[in-house]
Parts: sequence; C-alpha cells; structure tokens
Amino acid sequence: MRRPFALLAATVLTGALAVPAASAADGNEGFTVKDPRITESSGLAASRLHPGVYWTHNDSDDGPYLYAVDSASGETVARLTLTGVGTPRDVEAISVGPGNRILVGDIGDNLGGTWPYVWIYELPEPRELKDATVRATQYVVKYSDGPRDAEAMVVHPKTGRVYLIDKKEEGGHLYEGPEKLSASGDNVFRPLAPVELWATDAALSPDGEDLAVRGYFGGIHYAWNGGKLRREGRLSVPLQGQGESVTFSADGTRLLYGTEGAESPVESREAPGAGEGGGGGGKGARAEDGKSTADGGDGTTVRIGAVTLAVAVAALFGLGRLRRRRR
Repeated sequence: MRRPFALLAATVLTGALAVPAASAADGNEGFTVKDPRITESSGLAASRLHPGVYWTHNDSDDGPYLYAVDSASGETVARLTLTGVGTPRDVEAISVGPGNRILVGDIGDNLGGTWPYVWIYELPEPRELKDATVRATQYVVKYSDGPRDAEAMVVHPKTGRVYLIDKKEEGGHLYEGPEKLSASGDNVFRPLAPVELWATDAALSPDGEDLAVRGYFGGIHYAWNGGKLRREGRLSVPLQGQGESVTFSADGTRLLYGTEGAESPVESREAPGAGEGGGGGGKGARAEDGKSTADGGDGTTVRIGAVTLAVAVAALFGLGRLRRRRR
C-alpha cells in the first residue's frame, strides 16, 4: 500500500513512546516476527488449532503465501502456498472462521478504489504445521455502491458471514457479504453501518460480541449488536511505524497489533471485556477514554505521550496537505 505523509513522521517519532510488549509462551503477550521473508505483514489471525500460532501474510509483491508464526519464538513454523487462485494483487487481511476455515482478503486497491472487483480466498487450516501447497477457493467480490479500497475483513465466528470495512480518511462503512459466498458468481457486499475511523484492520471477538477496528494512530471498540454497530469507546492501540493488523487472541482476552517492516513487533493489549472476567465480550478496556486501562497500570504516561505524538503528527500531516494545495 502507499504510505501517507503522516506515516513518515510517525516512523521517526515512534521509538520514543512505543510501549514494549511483554513476553509469554502462550503468545497472548506479543512477539517479534523474525522471518526475513515477512517484511510487509499486513494481516494477523490467531490459529484455532495450534495454540500460540498466528497466521500472517505480506501486503503485495510476494505471491500466494501464508505464514504460520510461533509466538513463543517469533519463527515461522509453516508456509502455505495457495493454488486454485490467480495472482494476488493487494492482500490486506486474514481471519479464521467457523470450522477452522482461513479466509484471506485480497481486498486492497492502491489505485484508490478503481478495480471493478477484488477477491477473497478460503482454505482449511492445516492440522499439521509444515510447508505445504493447499488448494483454496477464490471468490469474486464487488460492492453495491462501486469499487473502493479496503484493508479490514472479519468473519463472524458463529455464522461464518464475511464483512469488509472500506478505508477512508474521513471514515468508512462496514459492508456485509452474502449469507454464503459463492465461487461461481459475484459476491456483492452492501453497506451496513458507518465506521468512524480510517481503518487498516479489524477483528471480531471469539464470541462474536465485540468488534475492534484499528487505524494508524488509534482504534475503536464497537459492540457488534447484530451488525448494527454501537460504539463503546476507544482502544488502547500501541504506536507503531505502520500499524496494519489486529486480532483477538484465541481465548479472546487480548488484542494483538501488528505492523509492517522487517522483524516487526506484534504488541499486546487487554481486549474489551477481559478486565471483567470475560473472554472478549462486553464493555472493557478503554484507556483513551480514561474509563479503564489496558497497559498494565494507570496508563497516564502512555496516554499523554500518545496524545502528544498524535497532535504533532496531525499537525505535520495538515501542514503537508496545505503545502500540496499551495503548489
């Protein structure tokens, strides 16, 4: 994907205020992706069959590959090569649905929403982790209101229905796919609810009750509410150079956030509802709203630093846009 001006400023400033991830063998507390082949990790999904393993993929220019990363070591334990699909264009999202089915969203559009269709790929999650070639099903995806760029895809854990969120600086929409995807015709996605964020990824909790949407500099927690989203608060999103991905841990207690780049860190925060004994359901951590925290303490220093940085980046971004208008 193309990198906006604000990201350049964020990359320079990130190191000073980034919150280091803790380490734990179960993978709920974050890790570092060590595979030198993974330089543009753009999606993240917790495995349901293999505890502590996370699926990821590169953004573009890599090929039809998925990588299984062991969070205990950060090492790749399997690379899947997909067959039965065309040449991927801009793979932006991955999710694990019911029946341990992996869905991959080739839904990005670096041309600003001009491709008449995009694709979703579906395959079974392998029971054995090893390099393998796997046949996938390819679905053609269109939008009822015309082409658009998107980087966020979620699969409902109970119904298996697929949802997309388009990527717009002023905020986009949650789009609902058909009840069941068809490999023989177009799958038309229709707008369902507004999303108040420049979304780079999203994740549904394992119980299907909570939606986490992240952007480059923040995130929003919505109650799923049958797809009629109800905003619950802001998420405590770590400051990352190019924040591209988010997933709930398999048990729903944590949100893990990933970013592009070589040896990219995956950082962990408490998931909504986890502080109340839930497994990713109900009202939960909303550090940026000041009602509760997800950084292990009172979160004051982290919040102040993040807000300061966000203001600085926003100012730089606005200045850049003003300069472009004057040219």
